[in-house]
Amino acid sequence: MSYSRLPIWRGVCIGAITALIGGCAVGPDFVRPAPPDADRYTREPLTAATVAANGQAQRFAPNSSIAADWWRLFKSEQLDAVVRQAIANNPTLQASEASLRQSQDSLHAGYGVFFPHIEAGMDAYRQRTPASQQGPGSIFTLITLSGTVSYALDVFGGERRTVEGLRAQTDYQRYAHTAACLTLTANVVNTCIARAAYAAQIRATEQLIDLQNQQLHITEAQVRAGTAPYTNVLSMRSLIAANQASLAPLKQKISQAEHLLATLEGVVPSKAALPDIDLNGLVLPVDLPVSLPSDLVRQRPDILSAEAQLHFASATIGVATAAMFPSFSLSGTYGAAGSSFGNLPAASGRFWSIGPSATIPLFQGGSLWYGRKAAIDAYQVSQANYRQTVLGAFAQVADSLQALEHDAEALQALLAAQRSASEALDLLQANNRAGLVAYLDVLAADVQFHEATLACLQAIAQRHQDTVALFAALGGGWWNGQHPTGGTEAP
Repeated sequence: MSYSRLPIWRGVCIGAITALIGGCAVGPDFVRPAPPDADRYTREPLTAATVAANGQAQRFAPNSSIAADWWRLFKSEQLDAVVRQAIANNPTLQASEASLRQSQDSLHAGYGVFFPHIEAGMDAYRQRTPASQQGPGSIFTLITLSGTVSYALDVFGGERRTVEGLRAQTDYQRYAHTAACLTLTANVVNTCIARAAYAAQIRATEQLIDLQNQQLHITEAQVRAGTAPYTNVLSMRSLIAANQASLAPLKQKISQAEHLLATLEGVVPSKAALPDIDLNGLVLPVDLPVSLPSDLVRQRPDILSAEAQLHFASATIGVATAAMFPSFSLSGTYGAAGSSFGNLPAASGRFWSIGPSATIPLFQGGSLWYGRKAAIDAYQVSQANYRQTVLGAFAQVADSLQALEHDAEALQALLAAQRSASEALDLLQANNRAGLVAYLDVLAADVQFHEATLACLQAIAQRHQDTVALFAALGGGWWNGQHPTGGTEAP
């Protein structure tokens, strides 16, 4: 070969190396799943509003924006303080934040594969050779300083798919953290509502007991006057005792709710400082935004987490596919060796090497082939899990929408029953004082009025909690507020 042809070969080598570096990535390119072909959540079209109950009808506003701090729609400063305390101190949320930071750091570490790796080394040792190798044995000192630069040529995209998988894992942890925050806020709000409802039931029961004690005094006076039998007194005392006994389970439920709130706030129950929230002080949100079904799959954090897992499984197929192809790298080494540090700069001790290397998998016993098939199977598992997550999300929204309509209907009927029970009790008490009806009828009316009152309080609380369930089912509006975490791109 003549020296005049060297530039041509140099250009060919540079072109080949450039082609290797810019090779395409094998494996499937991830495509986001299409939203379900549905324009509504329920079989029947969504009504414009629920029936009016307790003077309030909730209106549905399709394709409206959900506030990120949706719990503030209940217009309770005490509730807002409890939620923010839980967000700041909840250990589960802190663990999810740490997992997110871990995945982000792993992603940043993965980006290092796209840069040259530079290493320096030094060896210094004294050695004696055996006499059987080259005549008499000799003792010498050898000191070596060297530096190595290597760069992996990602020809088939295995490294790029690995980083793609790390990015998908970061997305999964980010959406898992968002889902944990949404679950936490919904649990806190629901527990506060339940605690307020239990307290309202206790107050209603205590008011009824006070009223019954007044009736007991009147009955005792009637017995002393000889106008009523003593059995009326015994019946009234029995009813009062039964109502007093019902207070203990309600107080126990309040204690359990307070202990749960303390746990959600990240403090021990003995250190929890919980404000008193009045059920009547909570304003029922009447304008309810409802996302379109096509938007729900891009907004609910659990669906986005399942999508990220699907993306990771897709990238894993690319990694397994690239492992079946040859791998290439470039490396260069320069160094010096000598018997002491003083003679290292001598030209006779310098050495260097540069060149590409290739590793070709010829036979692995089928491990690479079946490893790729296992990656495809894992992708199909993630695909099925994603579809199941979407179906479950749509069912939750449908349940919440239907529940709000039925809650209003039930509360409307219960309030009517309570009014009727109250009027019946007043009439029976007046007739009993006039001697027109038996006292057992008054006791039966007392029981009926008490049950109707407790049922109304439970229905009011259920209506509030189903409103919370709708906000949670729609994703909580986290995308309309400042994201609690940073981005996923490496610097």
